[in-house]
Amino acid sequence: MPTLVCLGLGYCARFYVTEFGSRFERVVGTSRTPDKKTNGPTALVAFDGIHPSPELRQAVAEATHLLISAAPGEAGDPVLAALAGDIAAAPKLQSIFYLSSLGVYGDHGGAWIDETAPTVSPHARGAARIEAERAWQALGGRRNTPVAILRLAGIYGPGQNAFVRLMAGRAHRITKPDHVFNRIHVADIAQAIDAAFARRFGGIVNVTDGEPAPPGDPIEFAAKLLGLAPPPVLSLDEARRTLSPFLLSFYDGCARVRNDKLRRELGVTLRYPDYRAGLQALFDEGFEARD
Repeated sequence: MPTLVCLGLGYCARFYVTEFGSRFERVVGTSRTPDKKTNGPTALVAFDGIHPSPELRQAVAEATHLLISAAPGEAGDPVLAALAGDIAAAPKLQSIFYLSSLGVYGDHGGAWIDETAPTVSPHARGAARIEAERAWQALGGRRNTPVAILRLAGIYGPGQNAFVRLMAGRAHRITKPDHVFNRIHVADIAQAIDAAFARRFGGIVNVTDGEPAPPGDPIEFAAKLLGLAPPPVLSLDEARRTLSPFLLSFYDGCARVRNDKLRRELGVTLRYPDYRAGLQALFDEGFEARD
């Protein structure tokens, strides 16, 4: 019986289950505060990131596929810390999918890069992701199970997009010469996960659309669709006086990330190959949160 266990049932995992959960006879997801009443077809299990319950250990033992979206912290990957032994011994496990980040590449001065590009140093932002990637690959190697490392661009989609930020007054336009962001619609992330599942893919692949663009461009495009004036442009120095260090950290490095491997080896045809297609579709369909 194909059983998917989502260790960290976050935004991307929920979307994947909604789109492709019918591929499995059973889906289990973890949450720090699970809603015991309903979560569609997904059975929810509590996991605080430290202490796995007997129920969660049993789910891992029965899993044929694992989808890991829980982010590593200063102490490393919480799933591996709590469940590495259980996963290593899981008798039915066929595939592991780990959702990582393009942040592992750091700064490449705006150059075009692919999966062969150097990643960040051990002490830089994104280093915890690199260590987690390596640990998952090592675990998969020990048990001869393919591990797909999906490095995600900046995620947007229903309920999490430029329209929502504009309406809430949280949208910003910050100017930094030659700076671009890489983006991906959550529906295309779901496609990438499903393609990796179908191919039993093992390896690293960038999951990003085909048009890295300046950070303010999607805000301007969304504002035009809404008939609103875009927020004023801030210099980076002005932004430092008002925005959090976390938001500003996305301006520390710049790279234009290729998606050739996503299209060639996983066979993914992007539904939304650039931010304009993605935002237009969200505007046409309504852009609030999706169940």
